[in-house]
Amino acid sequence: MGKITGFMEYERTHEHYAPVSERLKNFREFIDTLDDATAQVEGARCMDCGIPFCHNGCPVNNIIPQWNDLVYHGDVRRALEILHSTNNFPDFTGRICPAPCEEACTLNYTGTPVGIKSIERYLVESGWKNGWIVPQPAAVKTGKRVAIVGSGPSGLAAAQQLARTGHDVTVFEKNDRIGGLLRYGIPGFKLEKKNVDRRLAQLEAEGVKFRPGVFVGKEKPAHVTNLATETIAPKKLLKDYDAVLMCTGCEAPRDLPIAGRELNGVHFAMEFLPQQNRIDAGDTVADAISAKGKHVVVIGGGDTGSDCVGTSHRQGAKSITQIELMPRPPEHEDKPLVWPYWPIKLRTSSSHEEGCERDWSIATKRFEGKNGKLTKIVCCRLQWEGRKMAEIPDSEFEIKAELVLLAMGFVHPPAEMLDAFGVDKTPRGNANATEARDGGYRTNVDKLFAAGDTRRGQSLVVWAIREGRQAARAVDEFLMGTTELPR
Repeated sequence: MGKITGFMEYERTHEHYAPVSERLKNFREFIDTLDDATAQVEGARCMDCGIPFCHNGCPVNNIIPQWNDLVYHGDVRRALEILHSTNNFPDFTGRICPAPCEEACTLNYTGTPVGIKSIERYLVESGWKNGWIVPQPAAVKTGKRVAIVGSGPSGLAAAQQLARTGHDVTVFEKNDRIGGLLRYGIPGFKLEKKNVDRRLAQLEAEGVKFRPGVFVGKEKPAHVTNLATETIAPKKLLKDYDAVLMCTGCEAPRDLPIAGRELNGVHFAMEFLPQQNRIDAGDTVADAISAKGKHVVVIGGGDTGSDCVGTSHRQGAKSITQIELMPRPPEHEDKPLVWPYWPIKLRTSSSHEEGCERDWSIATKRFEGKNGKLTKIVCCRLQWEGRKMAEIPDSEFEIKAELVLLAMGFVHPPAEMLDAFGVDKTPRGNANATEARDGGYRTNVDKLFAAGDTRRGQSLVVWAIREGRQAARAVDEFLMGTTELPR
């Protein structure tokens, strides 16, 4: 696809990043979208490879070669239509997806992959700029009512699909604003919230109703007491609606229950990050956690840890150290061994490039402090043999720390909500709703479905969108006996 010899003629062109000195002054996005000419050349790099592994590498199965070819030939509007046929929100994935499609690109086997993510962002921004993205309300209403609990990417994707097919959809969200993870879990420098708001306006124009500040369950947990102003019992929701879909995410963070955990200065990442998003939105946050002037240690080497690094920089941290339990990955993967699958390799984010000490094979033994305040952490080095780890003798050392952010992943969705609905859980604590059973995504409770991280556990935004789309198909088939929604 594209220009037949393009992959041999053109080097990959990356999007332009603002200088570190400039982007650390605020929490706004700092990556420029490709211009028309650059996007056209990048589209020309797409090979006529015969078997587009990028299709399978992408969780929503984007039809990538086709829209690359259209971009090369200048038919941007048609390319956007094809992109939207598989992905409701390329605004989000074009910014925050790690692009497994690029790892699966055939050109990546021996060279540098096509900038698929960059083209995706270019397409959707072109759509907004030219007025091509408009509401698509259903021509005929079905009279069926669907409740969606949770307004993250899976809930919003399902809501749009179901509204467009004619159902009356209401989205319930415990927070004071709609967006879930997109709103409060991802820093503004990666995803400015105006990009979320314009999609919400589209969904509202398509008939989706939003109910923020509503907790669905029996009793509000402590962490949502000050957020949700209303509580709805699961039984009432199941009574009032023809189907209910749970898309609440995987919110229970993995803790580190060691000595000193109670010290002031040790926090979960998802206590820290949402507060900054609220401040960015103009809210006043009492006793906000701040990295300003502090020695910060981030425990956990994934995307959430990287977000903590970038946020700490912008708040004015004195130093930032990120440590990881697992061994340091290789700089480059063994492509003949792992391609086209997602490889384990060292990944350096834009936040890391802004400055950060990183270390691997480190275990935290205890937190220490004075007068109830954290001053340091005591660690040791690990020796890994396969999947087994052991402490290296006499390897104990200290890291100065006044703020520790625990970013070690998430273990399961809110147990109190699943229990309130009476949902069967998997051994990992997720909602037991399989793709194969009864059309897919149904739980053991009549009329109740689950999707996204609630069903599959902690995952990517692009997986959440896929789950929301497929769950919408399952709900539609359940309500109508048949469905025309895509898989």
